[in-house]
Amino acid sequence: MLARLQLALPFIGAFTFFSVPVYAQDTREPMSAEDLVTMPRLGSPSVNSDGTVAIYAVTETEPATFERETAYYLRSLTDMDAEPVRIGPIGDAARFGGDGWLYFLADDATVADDATQQVWRARIGGDGSISERMQVTDTARDVGGFAVAPGGDKIAIWTAISRNCVTIDCDDPVEGHLPGPGSGRLYEGDGGFYRHWDTWETPGIFNRVFAFPLRDGVAQGDGTALDGPEGMGGPTGDTPTQPFGGDEDLAWAPDGSGVYFVAREASADEPISTNLDIWWSDLSRPVLINLTNANEALDALPTPSPDGQYLAYVAMARPGYEADRQVVMLRDLKTGAVTPITADWDRSVASLAWTPDSRWLVATAADVLDTPVFRIDPRDGTVERLDLMAGNEAHIGNVVPFDESKLLFTRDSIGAPPELYLSEGWAQAEPLTNVTMARMGELTPVVIDRFSFTGAQGDTVWGQITKPETFDGRIPAILYVHGGPQGSFADSWSTRWNPRVLASQGYAVISIDFHGSTGYGQAFTDSINRDWGGKPLEDLQKGLAFALSQDPTIDGSRACAMGASYGGYMMNWIAGKWPERFDCLVQHDGLFDLRSFYYTTEELWFPRWDFGGSYSEQAELYEKWNPANHVDNWQAPMLVITGEQDFRVPYTQGLASFTALQERDIPSQLLVFPDENHWVLKPENSLQWHETVFAWLDRWLKPEG
Repeated sequence: MLARLQLALPFIGAFTFFSVPVYAQDTREPMSAEDLVTMPRLGSPSVNSDGTVAIYAVTETEPATFERETAYYLRSLTDMDAEPVRIGPIGDAARFGGDGWLYFLADDATVADDATQQVWRARIGGDGSISERMQVTDTARDVGGFAVAPGGDKIAIWTAISRNCVTIDCDDPVEGHLPGPGSGRLYEGDGGFYRHWDTWETPGIFNRVFAFPLRDGVAQGDGTALDGPEGMGGPTGDTPTQPFGGDEDLAWAPDGSGVYFVAREASADEPISTNLDIWWSDLSRPVLINLTNANEALDALPTPSPDGQYLAYVAMARPGYEADRQVVMLRDLKTGAVTPITADWDRSVASLAWTPDSRWLVATAADVLDTPVFRIDPRDGTVERLDLMAGNEAHIGNVVPFDESKLLFTRDSIGAPPELYLSEGWAQAEPLTNVTMARMGELTPVVIDRFSFTGAQGDTVWGQITKPETFDGRIPAILYVHGGPQGSFADSWSTRWNPRVLASQGYAVISIDFHGSTGYGQAFTDSINRDWGGKPLEDLQKGLAFALSQDPTIDGSRACAMGASYGGYMMNWIAGKWPERFDCLVQHDGLFDLRSFYYTTEELWFPRWDFGGSYSEQAELYEKWNPANHVDNWQAPMLVITGEQDFRVPYTQGLASFTALQERDIPSQLLVFPDENHWVLKPENSLQWHETVFAWLDRWLKPEG
């Protein structure tokens, strides 16, 4: 089945599936790696209390130095023709409070070189002017983030601090893990994570939240720890959760009487547990309540209704499974009754928000290559997909409902980075910003073809082809394999694995949402369980063959494959199980030996779920899908990329792949980033990554060049 063709530009038109080579002169330049790295990046918006203006951040990268600077802009929500106004320098994490002030993080380097990062506030004029700037908090530690109570009379802040501390300014360094006299760190076997994502843990130190009353905008007293004194029944763990949690992990009650927050207990079980709980801290008393204690799986996104009647949140059902379906739960705050209102809807909710009148819940969820917005009726759980964009929804995020039936949100696609949009009356949205639209219009466009085919077990599988709009002759193919593995190369913008920038080099990028991908129902996501090299490989083989049969402009005799994380695993698996198909492979942070991976990764719940247990419990299954067992079949040239700060797939997995290639005299390269984790994030490193990958692909697919 073929779907409509989407032009990779902010405004979309429908075309036939096949692309015909175009030979007319086009003076626009193809998108380069430099374009991707230096493209302005739009941040999430914040709306003021009366719904008249929004503020948003734009991060610019200086092409000569690759230094980044973030500026804030004010945009009218009542005048669609108004131009955004740049605000004078303020700080970071700026957002409006319910009291009309703009709150942000900043340090006062004019006072001392070692000034700590604190919460500040200011008034913002319609012309972007700043007045009445003042410091809100004054603590000995850097403030990592904040949440202001709806009434503007309280603030919650978080910082890294010892669990022993009752107040935020206590002096308890907890350095028992540094016993000396040398530099060695000492970890106890029952201490939980000793390293996580890209950071070595400091035992006893956690992200903790403290609440303060505000008087005339200044935090008063020593603060109240939301987790309470140690040993009094509160959690010992991080809020926000590590490594990716943010302010979505806590929410003030509408009346400011307390805070809902998410925490995972730090213990010997932490590396094998996905059990996040939502706690309620009533600031007037030391007793904390674990609202989701009965569920041993994930509970997250606490979202109280503005009228104070309900708490909405998402919950998974299966402990130890990080990709389980997130169902919306509704807790009646008077009776305590909890209802799973989207139990019959086979999609996993990624974000939640209430309309100001508490009438509707607004959610986003992956749905067949798109991430649209859904309106949920809290009374009966009815879910309605909203049609907010002409053509494909692509990827919608940062949704802010306000003024009853208005939605502010960002939208991006493979074709273009995020821009800000406004929908009124649940109707299709209008653009509010031109952060990158004009710049993208100066670059040669690409086209995106969506397609579906019959994959493993007779199931419908979806994919996309991204290729230049203008090209000569037939173009080589690149098979893109996403990570996760419970993920998707959906129709969305990426600053790392970006199909558009690769297609702009003269390639057709073919991505397949194989069995295990998200957005097609939970059974499809679950289907990769204990079958890493089975159905997914069959889908990739059938999907590539289908795409090539349907699009004669792609030269399937010139093809490379590339992927990261699970996609990198699949490169190693393809090297041994589909060795003759590709001219080259690009393997980034891929799993090479599942036995050594199990014993060196940090979040052990992941392999335990996907392989049905620990390595010792399921050794036969781990070895069944272990790429290391098939290295004697390897023959395709491979570029191996890894980061030394990657604790999820330790860089030694990449070194092992490179050793296997060298032993067999297979053409190979190894690119190691000493200062990157599972992702390549630094601008200059990203540029080097792309230039190395492009040169490798050109070497094998464009030898005449």
